[in-house]
Amino acid sequence: MPLVSDQRDSGSVAARRKLGRDTVRLAVVVGALGVVFGDIGTSPIYTIQTVFNPADPHPVPVSVDNVYGVVSLIFWSVTIIVTITYVLLAMRVDNDGEGGIMALITLLRRWKAKQGRKAAATLAGLGIFGAALFFGDSMITPAISVLSAVEGLKVVEPELERFVVPVTALIIVGLFLVQRRGSGVVGRFFGPVMILWFTVIGAAGIGGIAGHPEILRSLSPTYAVGFLFGHFDVAFFALAAVVLAVTGAEALYADMGHFGRPAIARGWLFLVFPACVLSYMGQGALILDDPANISGPFFLLVPEWGRWPLVVLATAATVIASQAVITGAYSVASQAAQLGYLPRLRIAHTSESTIGQIYVPWINWVLMVSVLTLVFAFRTSAALAFAFGMAVTGTITIATTLFLFIARVRFKAPVWAIGLGCVVLLGVDLLFLAANMTKLLHGAWLPLLIGLTAFTVMTTWQRGRAIVTRNRREAEGSLQAFVEELHSQRLTRVPGCAVFLNRGKETAPLAMRANVEHNHVLHERVVIVSIETEPVPRVPAERRVEVDELGHEDDGIIHVNARFGYMETPDVPAALALLDPAKTEGGLDLDHARYFLSKIELQRGKEATMAGWRKRLFVATSYITADAAEHFGLPRERTVIMGARIDV
Repeated sequence: MPLVSDQRDSGSVAARRKLGRDTVRLAVVVGALGVVFGDIGTSPIYTIQTVFNPADPHPVPVSVDNVYGVVSLIFWSVTIIVTITYVLLAMRVDNDGEGGIMALITLLRRWKAKQGRKAAATLAGLGIFGAALFFGDSMITPAISVLSAVEGLKVVEPELERFVVPVTALIIVGLFLVQRRGSGVVGRFFGPVMILWFTVIGAAGIGGIAGHPEILRSLSPTYAVGFLFGHFDVAFFALAAVVLAVTGAEALYADMGHFGRPAIARGWLFLVFPACVLSYMGQGALILDDPANISGPFFLLVPEWGRWPLVVLATAATVIASQAVITGAYSVASQAAQLGYLPRLRIAHTSESTIGQIYVPWINWVLMVSVLTLVFAFRTSAALAFAFGMAVTGTITIATTLFLFIARVRFKAPVWAIGLGCVVLLGVDLLFLAANMTKLLHGAWLPLLIGLTAFTVMTTWQRGRAIVTRNRREAEGSLQAFVEELHSQRLTRVPGCAVFLNRGKETAPLAMRANVEHNHVLHERVVIVSIETEPVPRVPAERRVEVDELGHEDDGIIHVNARFGYMETPDVPAALALLDPAKTEGGLDLDHARYFLSKIELQRGKEATMAGWRKRLFVATSYITADAAEHFGLPRERTVIMGARIDV
């Protein structure tokens, strides 16, 4: 009997554990729905309407064949670009759980370091431009998404048109103000809203399909191919608007670090994709019923009594759409800083379970100002639509190119598979890119301008940082050689403890070298501290610090490597308090210790390392670097900042 009881108990425990795991997985999927899918999930609001917009410089005439062709093109474009390229293929490639174009660049750089191929360097540069375009996408998406939803007021009540821009601005300000709470918290709040959203638009789509069930024929690729090649003069220009259906595809990938691939794939395949397809088909059926419905097919899908609630729900959903690209921008900026394409930014980690859930204040406020500027400058979603497609297609085309290259050189995919990918996946992307190039004079120049600006800043910082690192290494010299040099000198040792922060133990801290050279003194206790951030939420106390006596046990000079988790604030004094007194020759007087920081003053040198304007840009960009004393928890009253000039 006890054996039976034990078996039942163990079975009950296993069942509870399984239930707990399932609950956690469901919560992650719900969170992903609230953050990741907002952008692509709200595309049905404006895509069909933009395709048939009579104000378009290349309008698509409303006819039965064209409606079938457009709906079919939308379905197969979403299937090929989002489902196949991103969800089923690209999202299998990650950099320690992080996705997006910056993750692909990281993998390329690792391969380049091992193989030394020029192709990898060229593609990495192309990838940086793709990341720069994504910043443009992150600015345009909140503006066009929220504007398109609030414009539903015009459909319900035309006199309310004058309130569209002010209401949009207020919503956007509120959205950016809540970002500091973290994407996980935002996702749990927004997740149920998005579940309701996809349920409603799917149901509305079914209602439209019921009126004209023959629209289901557009699921056949023959209609897309027939429209594209049979009416190429019309279909080619239509692609510039059809691409709006895949906006947010790169955000899915960039946000992978926030929730993981399984949650995003499940949410897309089982809810988001079916709901969006039903909405597109329902709108196509509505236009077949009455061509006048092109004025607002999304909102006209529901009965008149349901349009006010739909406007409110659409506004909430487009706020969430903005969330997808905002969190994606945080991820791209964070990875760019780690790779040396941006300066050290203040990053707040908002989750103990997921390393990718972060908040970057500087990026947040820059995006808010940029989005508000676009809203007040363009004032309508139709005006922004011409600009939107260029940012999307440019980023997607570059991401597909990088993925196919990595699939071949790293994962050894067969040549025939890569060839097929180039023909189908990259061919579709290039076709969309070519179509959007026709909109250059109608707004497509905007994302290109934003992208070129961001690309210039990132490449300038990467180049300038390499120059400064080289010059700083020469100025610092070897730490081991410096310690040996100190032993050969008869320096005055003054009472107390001096703590010097340094990047590692290969080179000597500039502040320490300057103190010795100018003051000719050295404290009795000298601690050189390097900070290491590990990919875990918290580092236990027993692993916090590691001491290296640098070859001499009795000189009072040690190197300490302090480890912190990504959720922890790197508190240097607290870490030093954990040191074993036996390893520090009796302990350190941390209550009176002085902390020394090396402040680098950048100046334009005479050497022709970069163009003059790029040197000025590099120096200006350095001013946004996060404050080191605050970042490392140093006491201000006992922190000494010693400057050094480094030429660029």
